[in-house]
Amino acid sequence: MEGVIASLILLSAVVFALEMTAVTPLSASTSSQHIENQQEATARGVLASAAETGALERAVLSWNATSEQFYQTSELGYFTTGAPPNRFGTMLERSFDREGVAYNVYLRYQGTDSQTHTEPYVYQGVPSDHAVRATWSLSIMVDDEIRDENGDPTGTTVVADSTYFAPQPSGSSVYNVIDVEVVVWRI
Repeated sequence: MEGVIASLILLSAVVFALEMTAVTPLSASTSSQHIENQQEATARGVLASAAETGALERAVLSWNATSEQFYQTSELGYFTTGAPPNRFGTMLERSFDREGVAYNVYLRYQGTDSQTHTEPYVYQGVPSDHAVRATWSLSIMVDDEIRDENGDPTGTTVVADSTYFAPQPSGSSVYNVIDVEVVVWRI
């Protein structure tokens, strides 16, 4: 009799514990992990494709020396309402905007103080707990030219533009290495 009562108490505890666990659409599962893996692979693919075609470098070098920010950004200095109006932005938009996926893009670089600094490039909000990240390192050389809003060279090198967001921390032929990080999450 004691064994039957003990098993009923144990079964009641298990049922009570299962009832207390909430399952939501954002709960971790193998399917959500699969989606996160797909999003990470897509972000890596976008970065690799943008780097290979030169779109990533053109986007990072599209700098407005007068306003000291990227062309066509908000007054905050980064894109907030959509993808950047360049080839890299088009790649981001095709890969994520149509799928209901939000993303942020950050540019990390070494400052003259040897510290890592972060410049937001696209900011669409605070990522969820299930956000994934992909990073691509882009070497900017001292003779690389600043680009205008159409992505065309301006004739001014990054060394000659004192307003460019990333400084030259050393005197080498590599001006700076910019890590482009894309953070992706479902809305």
